[in-house]
Amino acid sequence: MRKFTVLGIMAGLLSLPSMAQKKIEFREFDLDNGLHVIMHQDQSTPIVVTSVLYHVGSKNENPERTGFAHFFEHLMFEGSENIERGQYMNIIQGRGGTLNAYTSNDITYYYESLPSNELELALYMESERMLHSKVDETGVETQREVVKEERRQRYENQPYGTILPETLKRAYSQHPYQWAPIGSMDHLNAASIEEFQQFYKDFYVPNNATLTIAGDIDYKQTEDWVRKYFTEIPMGKKEIYRPNVTEPKKSEEIRDVIYDNIQIPAVIQAYNLPPKTDEDSYALSMLSTYLTGGASSLMTKELVDKQQKALVVAAIPLELEDGGIFIMYSIANMGVEPKDLESEIDKLISQVQDEGISDQDFLKLKNIMENNIVSSNSSMDGIAENLAEAHAIYGDANYINKVMDAYSKVTKADIQRVAKEYLDLTGRVVLYYLPKAQQPAQ
Repeated sequence: MRKFTVLGIMAGLLSLPSMAQKKIEFREFDLDNGLHVIMHQDQSTPIVVTSVLYHVGSKNENPERTGFAHFFEHLMFEGSENIERGQYMNIIQGRGGTLNAYTSNDITYYYESLPSNELELALYMESERMLHSKVDETGVETQREVVKEERRQRYENQPYGTILPETLKRAYSQHPYQWAPIGSMDHLNAASIEEFQQFYKDFYVPNNATLTIAGDIDYKQTEDWVRKYFTEIPMGKKEIYRPNVTEPKKSEEIRDVIYDNIQIPAVIQAYNLPPKTDEDSYALSMLSTYLTGGASSLMTKELVDKQQKALVVAAIPLELEDGGIFIMYSIANMGVEPKDLESEIDKLISQVQDEGISDQDFLKLKNIMENNIVSSNSSMDGIAENLAEAHAIYGDANYINKVMDAYSKVTKADIQRVAKEYLDLTGRVVLYYLPKAQQPAQ
């Protein structure tokens, strides 16, 4: 293990970033059915990661049938015509592999990591998911209960658990980002089996997918196996639905109070952001890191450590394809009124807008961003995911090699400018989370 001295670490933080982004080599090709395939070879360890990104998230849903994209993330592990129900995970894990999936507002992503001699199995399994998945009453009823329990644990029974859905529905008035990926259980309960089957036919098609293989592979053998298992899958018959909606800029503040099963009040502030591919997204990412990114961030140092007005200050920075949202939440210290905590938060935001950030903080931010980029490409899991997203969202797999250059072009003036432009104190959402005991009698 390489060791660093304290002096060396400090010198790194206070010097110009010198970390070089290692170029990620890859090959890519398309099948006639529209499937885009990306391959990255790294023979340092006998492991291979196989992933499929479906360009479908909660924003692609019918407003009367929310939660479908996330529901399918669960349903797609039920099995297929050729894989016995409930055995998908067992097969991968039985060969020494791991697997998982997630759903966002924009995408659904599946991946498995296996010993490299099991690559053909991984490709077969993903082709089965794409062509022959079981979308039937038994699977739907089973996963309804799973999703209900997830909703209870993550949202309904967890203190402050509803911050995301409560904020989204106020931050977006027109765009389908206004609901969280978990969606509505009432919608899922009301849906017919035919609606679930149609969703599968519409979105789980090769022309809406990116297949990425990263690790100890032979390029020719991998391409041969991809063609063997995926060529027969037919292209989707319908145009992929993508909402063509631009969320209007807010001209006034939206305020509300949420009474929750909590003991300590919290203040939530939300600011709408530009699309993920916008040039300002790099400066905004650095700004959110400066404000709330860990123990050394401005908000934590000032409000938690120095003033002791907050127990914690953190953020949910959602960088989304059609325009994201920066959600900042702070839990008040004992005896601190939410309005007083909010006032101090606003002062710090105004400070950045008026004065910008110091040279030392700027250099530190540069190092943090570069370290994050290098770290995200330090594993086969990370490389596979970053290549897939680069193609699906940015339209260029080689974006993976351009990210650091994009951050290097951000200036101190850019950070101050985006703070003024996007952290608009008069065009935001502010929520107070208060204990239910404080709720006025009806």
